[in-house]
Amino acid sequence: MRARTGRFVLGVTVVAVPVVIALLGPVVAGEPPSRDGSFAGGGAFGFGTDFVGRDVWYQVLHGGRPVVLTALAATALAYLVALPLGLAAALTRRRLVEEALMRPLDVLLAVPSLLMILLAATVFAPGAVGLALLVAVVNVPDAARLVRAAATEIAARPAVEALRMQGETWWRIAVGHVGRAMLRTLAADTGTRLTGVLYLVATAAFLGVGVAPDAADWAVMVDRNRTGLFVQPWAVAVPALLIVALTTGSNLLFDAALEGRGRVGAPAGREKGRVRGR
Repeated sequence: MRARTGRFVLGVTVVAVPVVIALLGPVVAGEPPSRDGSFAGGGAFGFGTDFVGRDVWYQVLHGGRPVVLTALAATALAYLVALPLGLAAALTRRRLVEEALMRPLDVLLAVPSLLMILLAATVFAPGAVGLALLVAVVNVPDAARLVRAAATEIAARPAVEALRMQGETWWRIAVGHVGRAMLRTLAADTGTRLTGVLYLVATAAFLGVGVAPDAADWAVMVDRNRTGLFVQPWAVAVPALLIVALTTGSNLLFDAALEGRGRVGAPAGREKGRVRGR
């Protein structure tokens, strides 16, 4: 219990720093400071200036919101599409319907995610919304397959067959029983998927997809300021550390939550075993 609590507190502490900066940074940033020389020292908190003389701390305060909101939106959109697709494929009794739902996703799954985003970016210039949609699309196939796999095992249980025999609606079976039974699996996948989405969003922004070359964005800051890494390392280190803290803290939080659910459910399972043994 102490280890789980310690992991949870550590996760909250680690993730709170980038989240608070991302959400409240633009509110408390105030007016932009006057520009100085490129990669100069000084500035707010001694973080100096970036490649065009802008204050690094001011850019950090404004650069987190695009990364966080784009990653959260992409993850939510991916599950919004993957959940009904996976549940429909798992609960249908028609093989043709299942094939029609899943085989097109296999084609998308065969293409590397970053390559698909870069190919789409050559056709049109996506903004923040377009980047979120692209990242969501490349995550749908994998998420839908995971949902289908988890739902197929649950749908084969006698309880689901009993619900079907009682004439329960598809919605009640899919959401009320199967969906609730796979919450733990979805929670575990959400933690790892959010981490992957964050890295994908940051990588796309690092390559200039979805953001302007001089935008206030943590990933763009890492890219544009890396030429001065050994002259003014704070311009690269601060945004890079915030991205790492965001992903690491998210994983710690989900791990602690899942461990807590497992330990809460374990005594109940042992008690049921004792009752059945009697």
